[in-house]
Amino acid sequence: MNPLLKRSVHAVTRTTGRFTSGGRVLPSFLIAGAQRAGTTSLYRALSQHPLILKPVLHKGVHYFDVAYDRGLSWYRAHFPLRAKISKLTRRYGCRPHVFESSPYYLFHPLAASRIAWDLPGVKLIVLVRDPVERAFSAHAHELARGFETEFSFARAVELEEERLAGTAEGLRAEPCSTSHAHRHHGYLARGRYAEQLARFEPLIGRDRILVIDSGRFFAEPEIVYDRVLEFLGLPHIGDPVFEQHNARPRPCPMPDSLRRELTDHFEEWDAQLSRWLGATPSWRR
Repeated sequence: MNPLLKRSVHAVTRTTGRFTSGGRVLPSFLIAGAQRAGTTSLYRALSQHPLILKPVLHKGVHYFDVAYDRGLSWYRAHFPLRAKISKLTRRYGCRPHVFESSPYYLFHPLAASRIAWDLPGVKLIVLVRDPVERAFSAHAHELARGFETEFSFARAVELEEERLAGTAEGLRAEPCSTSHAHRHHGYLARGRYAEQLARFEPLIGRDRILVIDSGRFFAEPEIVYDRVLEFLGLPHIGDPVFEQHNARPRPCPMPDSLRRELTDHFEEWDAQLSRWLGATPSWRR
């Protein structure tokens, strides 16, 4: 579709959504992260299930991180109508789930409390990946999108502490603000998964958070997919096509010395992650 036409269609759809927001449903589960950990691949696999409904326009609405000032009616406008939910419930004898996927939710300092307040009872799915590879992939991703100016991954990692200094505190102090550095330059910080999950656990509840090792998801997608359906309380209907999405080429290989240094950096955090996975992370075996 022509980009201009696509934007026009989206604008009309959003306007229609706002007018009908009272007749729409809010998500019952979210894919909350992590960035570059397979969220798009899982999103597309789940979207093939007839009882899992995605947002009307696009994968991630980013309401609880960068658009919270727009209000809950704006957010609700992105999702299906109640009439569609009722129709599917009658057809399948099981209430559908509605969801979205915004990987910045896991890392944003205010997202957990916002989600708990606006979506009581919601379930969360979090994918985790080898944090060294995740950081390397994120750098290539941000570089390709023009959000990173440092071509060298090693240099970007070196600058991270300085770039992120005070950004989380600034977001808490000014809840409607955004931070380019916090969103786009948290290469190592975003890989400290246990730290982020600890923020969600008391607000959402351990039993409503499913943490998936993305290495296992890509190695055994059928098994992980069935585990997600069990978590959501949905029957297995049809067989989805599993594909890997959004892989990006790396500008250059990571130096072995840097890889060893980062692997050591994440050792403690990976150990804490084991209780969420019920096993040692795949990248530590």
